[in-house]
Amino acid sequence: MSSVTLHDVRFIEPERTRNYLNVDYGVFSWLLTKDHKRIGILYMFSISLMFILGGFFAMMMRLELLTPEGDLLTSDTYNKFFTLHGIIMIFFFLIPSIPAVMGNFILPIQLGAKDLAFPKINLLSWYLYMIGAFVGLYVIITGGVDTGWTFYTPFSTQYSNTHVFGTTFGAFIVGFSSILTGLNFLVTIHRMRAPGLTWYRLPLFVWAIYATSVVQLLATPVLAITLFLLMFERVVHVGIFDPALGGDPLLYQHMFWFYSHPAVYIMILPAMGVASEVVAAFTRKKIFGYKFVAFSSLAIAFLGFLVWAHHMFVAGISIYSAMIFSFLSYFVAVPSAIKVFNWTATLYKASVAWMTPMLYILGFIGLFTIGGVTGLFLAALGLDVHVTDTYFVVAHFHYIMVGGAVMAYFAALHYWWPKITGRMYPEWWARLSALLVFVGFNLTFLPQFVLGYLGMPRRYHAYAPEFQVLNVMSTAGASILAVGYALPLFYLIWSLRFGHKAGVNPWGAVGLEWTTSSPPPKENFHETPVVTWDAYDYPAMLKAMGETQNV
Repeated sequence: MSSVTLHDVRFIEPERTRNYLNVDYGVFSWLLTKDHKRIGILYMFSISLMFILGGFFAMMMRLELLTPEGDLLTSDTYNKFFTLHGIIMIFFFLIPSIPAVMGNFILPIQLGAKDLAFPKINLLSWYLYMIGAFVGLYVIITGGVDTGWTFYTPFSTQYSNTHVFGTTFGAFIVGFSSILTGLNFLVTIHRMRAPGLTWYRLPLFVWAIYATSVVQLLATPVLAITLFLLMFERVVHVGIFDPALGGDPLLYQHMFWFYSHPAVYIMILPAMGVASEVVAAFTRKKIFGYKFVAFSSLAIAFLGFLVWAHHMFVAGISIYSAMIFSFLSYFVAVPSAIKVFNWTATLYKASVAWMTPMLYILGFIGLFTIGGVTGLFLAALGLDVHVTDTYFVVAHFHYIMVGGAVMAYFAALHYWWPKITGRMYPEWWARLSALLVFVGFNLTFLPQFVLGYLGMPRRYHAYAPEFQVLNVMSTAGASILAVGYALPLFYLIWSLRFGHKAGVNPWGAVGLEWTTSSPPPKENFHETPVVTWDAYDYPAMLKAMGETQNV
């Protein structure tokens, strides 16, 4: 196949291009597809349904907490609802959201490749995800599970009479989907880059996905082994974790958190990659300290494996171990801080375009920073003892996961929606949605920091009357947040039929994905592009594209 320059790719005529949306309309062509773009869309629909389901359980919990008495849900039902909310949101939404959706769709195009390295394995990963999701839905229909999303032993191995085995089996299956996706991304990044696309010319989203994939490959098998041993102990009653059988429950916590803290970075590293793409696009500037931002992703992935026991400061580990893990927990904040400072330096004296993706990313930077700073409180041994298992932990975790990962997912969805569909969404409605999400989120979770510091424990459906005002504020915020999340469902679907045609590059951004038609053709490019510019080098790339900046 011959090679072309960026200037040649820019002038593909969209009307002469058969894209992935207008061929093979049959259902089976989608269910048997090996096209990375279609698989990304399948993931988008799948995780959206799980997000709605997980959000339903969250809203029911907030309605219960409007009043101090447990007058809406029983304690058993409440236990099942917060367990299912955590399991669905973490294993079935947050972990696969940006990697499985945007990584699948955008990564090969950013690399100038036709597809991922292993298209059949990519389809298999989606089917494994769906099998795990159906197992989870079966558990919900037949009675649920009440162990919390962490499945702590010995409660999960001996005392719980709910569907522990089915739930852990569903999570076990989904873990293999994550492993296969990470493997596919790593091989693709190493072996399928376009000519001239050297490591230091890669978009920072690719660096983030690369670091995420390393964590997926190294950490997820540990979770699989842990859940398998838990299921084995529950069925066969061989002592592994249960002290009544001669097992060690601390061993379970060590193994579970050895995966589950790096899993935080599976969720947040891709979000950081999205932030770099959007900040560069809407400031028209090269990311300040590109190499520092790129290598900080790898540093986060590495250091993330060394801090798991800060979840266990009150579990009975030695004071010496706790001091070491406290120090490491402070140290892991450094590469995250590098990213925040470098994004801020990029924004400095920039002419910012206040489009919807940028609004979401500005919200992401602020909320993630609050989550990171409050994480330092939990890394301090004395403070951690005071706020462990309180709403302070709930607020911190949601500032990282919802304020960080979900805000960035919505930013990515709005940023690449014109490329995915070929249509623009109504900008006014999208900005309103971003504003409602930001306001609703802070009204929901800021009061929970205060509740936790005052001593309100998490995972209780009833509480002391003096906490009611703050809980009412939190539930009011959750209602606003729900509206903010619901709006995109309507206007994005509306845009598929009535939205303006997007064109090749509606944002005037740089990157190979903005040099092909919207939506892209089946094999992404008619001819292999050749990259001769550095990442985010707007002057060089705009000159090569033969166009001026226009948003």
